[in-house]
Amino acid sequence: MRKKLSGEAVFQVVDILLMCLFIFLIIIPIFTVVMTSFVSEAEIARRGTFIIVPEKFDFSAYKMLFASGKNIVRAYSNTLFRVIVGTGLNLMVTISLAYGLSKDNLKGKTVITGFVFFTMLFSGGLIPTFILVKGLGLIDSRWSMVLPCLVNTWNLLIMRNFFYAIPKSLEEAAVIDGANDIQILTKVVLPLSKASIATIGLFYAVSHWNAWFDAMLYINKTPLLPMQNILRNIITAASSIGDLGAEAYNSLDVVPPSQSIRAATIVITTLPILVVYPFVQKYFVKGVMVGSVKG
Repeated sequence: MRKKLSGEAVFQVVDILLMCLFIFLIIIPIFTVVMTSFVSEAEIARRGTFIIVPEKFDFSAYKMLFASGKNIVRAYSNTLFRVIVGTGLNLMVTISLAYGLSKDNLKGKTVITGFVFFTMLFSGGLIPTFILVKGLGLIDSRWSMVLPCLVNTWNLLIMRNFFYAIPKSLEEAAVIDGANDIQILTKVVLPLSKASIATIGLFYAVSHWNAWFDAMLYINKTPLLPMQNILRNIITAASSIGDLGAEAYNSLDVVPPSQSIRAATIVITTLPILVVYPFVQKYFVKGVMVGSVKG
């Protein structure tokens, strides 16, 4: 009995040490990026780019990023519109399609699923997509960042398989009680799918938050650009001083190094996701089917 307890104790100690090492390996790069965003040009020239604790905190990088307050606020509003509206539409369309494809009595189910899967292997291409977006009149519109990426095929198939795994007895019981398909979806299927919806919703939200390439293609007006594109322009200006950079530098006493600008950009773009993630994480490990069927 003592040997068993001793073995369990050793296992717990080793497990704790490995977890601490893993946490350390994750935290150190994040901490280094945050600290680098507060480093001045002189300190980087003297100590190098890998700085854990700055000798003196310098806020020049953040001052430069927020030098144009109205543009930053407008860019954040465009990004929030894309994340909130885009994720909501993504989930609505994905759930609707996935629920329909999970039905065995759907006519042409195999053909429709084949067409859906085909889009994972082949796409129309960049130029045809641009022509389509332009033909729909979405150029210089915030909807050009939402509608073309309305459904992610991989997320759709995951959601369909999740709906397909829900016991049919629950839906049959709802049908006996007089429920139609919409009532079954909203009152039976969706409450049991909170974990799947939260996970896929987070995937969509992070994708919208990090996206910048489509805005670069479809948006020509600066007031409509999301945050990622504005920050990308600032980073480009910090790397090579030009007309865009000169205007931002005029408001600063000290020109921040490009490393600090990049680090501050990472902090600004990552912080909102880090704040939201803990509220969604609980759904990742929650047993959604526990207690749904008894006997």
